[in-house]
Amino acid sequence: MSPSGVGSIHWPDLDAIQAVASAAGVVVEVTDNFRDVSVAFAPEQWVAGLTMLRDELGLTYFDWLSAVDEGADDGYVVFCHLYDPQSHRHLLARTSLDAVDPTLQTSTQIFRGAAWHERETHEMFGIDFPGHPHLVPLLLSDEFVGHPLRKDFVLTARVSKSWPGAKEPGESGHGAPARRKMQPPGVPDPSWGPHRPDGVDDD
Repeated sequence: MSPSGVGSIHWPDLDAIQAVASAAGVVVEVTDNFRDVSVAFAPEQWVAGLTMLRDELGLTYFDWLSAVDEGADDGYVVFCHLYDPQSHRHLLARTSLDAVDPTLQTSTQIFRGAAWHERETHEMFGIDFPGHPHLVPLLLSDEFVGHPLRKDFVLTARVSKSWPGAKEPGESGHGAPARRKMQPPGVPDPSWGPHRPDGVDDD
């Protein structure tokens, strides 16, 4: 049995997506960038929104979930990519979280595949997923402190030892020579070509 409304919606039929969301009691912002459709939910409607996408629009295949750190003032954006294996339509769902206490209800009760991705996002960004059945470290050691994909995370390599090499002349502290000055395009190197023995060239 096909989900209601699926047969009448062809991406990017944005108004139809809005209508299906309204009927499900979900407030959604729908955008279309070069035929790639994305929808935005408020964090408190994240679970209801994903349920609507699965049940009403036929997006039954969970692809991936991750986040982006937008900076100290803008917080985090969590993304979830869903796919319909029958119609081959896909859609990106997103929601914005506060920078101070990023928390988002788990979606594991909707898509079991979200469990791994939420663990990784929790570990890398420090986003909490209440209701997750097993929110424990996934990739990092138990002794690791911090969230390495946050913008305020300091690179461990630059703290534990000197940076191998120099990004800029003199940065390594070993008297790195200045960079060789580049000639404009088409101008030959001054050392190229014949020169007078006395070192004075004709004008």
